[in-house]
Amino acid sequence: MPKVYIKTYGCQMNERDSAQVARMLTDRGYLMTGDQAEADVVLINTCSVRDMAEQKALNKMSSMLHMRKTRPHMVYGFMGCMAQSRGGELIDSGADLVVGTQKYHRVADYVSEILQARADVRMEDLRTSIVDTEEEAGSQNTIRDGAAAENAATAFVSIMQGCNMKCSFCIVPYTRGAERGRPIADIVDEVERLAAAGVREVTLLGQIVNLYGHHEFPVVDGKSPFVQLLEKVAAVGGIERVRFTSPHPVGYKQDLIDAFGVIPELVEHVHFPVQSGSDKILKAMRRPYTSKKFEDLCARMRAVKPGIAITTDVIVGFPGEGDNEYAETRALCERVRFDNAFVFRYSKRRGTPAAEMEESIQVSERIKVQRNQDLLAVVDGIGTEKNMALVGTRQQVLCEGPSKRKAERLTGRTRTNKIVIFDGKREQLAGKVFDVDIEHCTGHVLYGDPVLD
Repeated sequence: MPKVYIKTYGCQMNERDSAQVARMLTDRGYLMTGDQAEADVVLINTCSVRDMAEQKALNKMSSMLHMRKTRPHMVYGFMGCMAQSRGGELIDSGADLVVGTQKYHRVADYVSEILQARADVRMEDLRTSIVDTEEEAGSQNTIRDGAAAENAATAFVSIMQGCNMKCSFCIVPYTRGAERGRPIADIVDEVERLAAAGVREVTLLGQIVNLYGHHEFPVVDGKSPFVQLLEKVAAVGGIERVRFTSPHPVGYKQDLIDAFGVIPELVEHVHFPVQSGSDKILKAMRRPYTSKKFEDLCARMRAVKPGIAITTDVIVGFPGEGDNEYAETRALCERVRFDNAFVFRYSKRRGTPAAEMEESIQVSERIKVQRNQDLLAVVDGIGTEKNMALVGTRQQVLCEGPSKRKAERLTGRTRTNKIVIFDGKREQLAGKVFDVDIEHCTGHVLYGDPVLD
């Protein structure tokens, strides 16, 4: 049977989408491989939010096209936001298959169609190609299943597609379309199947996850559709932990804050993108909140759940960001004391309003790099300090399996999403929740000894 190699760049949504495609292909008898050199089908799934992800994907494709000289039957394809935004351009660059964000469920069909066409004609120079980036009604209901690897303890569950916010730097609303939520019953059914397969932790995914269903479903007993969903997912037998990513300050109401205090399965961690600490820049980004509003939400979460870990995304070097605006962002990070932060240098994304902003307010790459390094030093220092404070404590950990760097050791995460490395037997501990005594820390990673009965 044909072998398939899938490379994913970008966010957790892309990881989930790639897992779904892999599942659909294996269900048809295709074999997944981690070695691109032996693959008959190479699929690249990447986003367009960051320029680096796009460039990595293009470079990856360019580096593999030479393989056609000895393997002319190979199928090269792009999926995701980059495929949606570039469409036929990627065919011109050498791809055979380009599948947009609402058509992941059709990838297996298209791969089979291309391979069959080549086998039928048996012409080595035949270049059959397919581009499908059209919108599809009800596509949000196809983003299900296949989100967990075999024997995995954790899984991603997509609960919606699209975004209505249209931040000036972001291309997602133009590549994934308007917000569309899956029915609660369908999501719960998927989680029940995952739990039956041994999954103990699910992460609910949405571009703005806390706005799930606010157009389609009613508020009940003062609870938004998203909080209703959290309650139902948490009640599924076998599910011990529930996470979600990524919320937006808009729509982050008290019912969601209160949920951290009343749903035991809802872990003490939230990834909460701030993007900037300057009200001037937030306005230019079309982020409809102030830095004070953001800080207030963080304080209210900590009041309900002391010790909750808050991580974030920050963009430095956005057009118009001067020294004062950057200083405001730096000061906010010092005040809020994030457990971790992903700091990005602003890059133009074609088709977005920010890409058309006047050249006179663009920030030089030199300054972007300086601010990026400076802010990383700030957030890394705070994160390290918080992690060091956990040395000598006992933390509850969900074992996810072997460590990526040292397969002879195991890895897991605390409820606050801290990585913990420890010794033990995979067959005994994988998928289990237990305490670990934290012995030392190397900044971002904790090390300890399991406490077992």
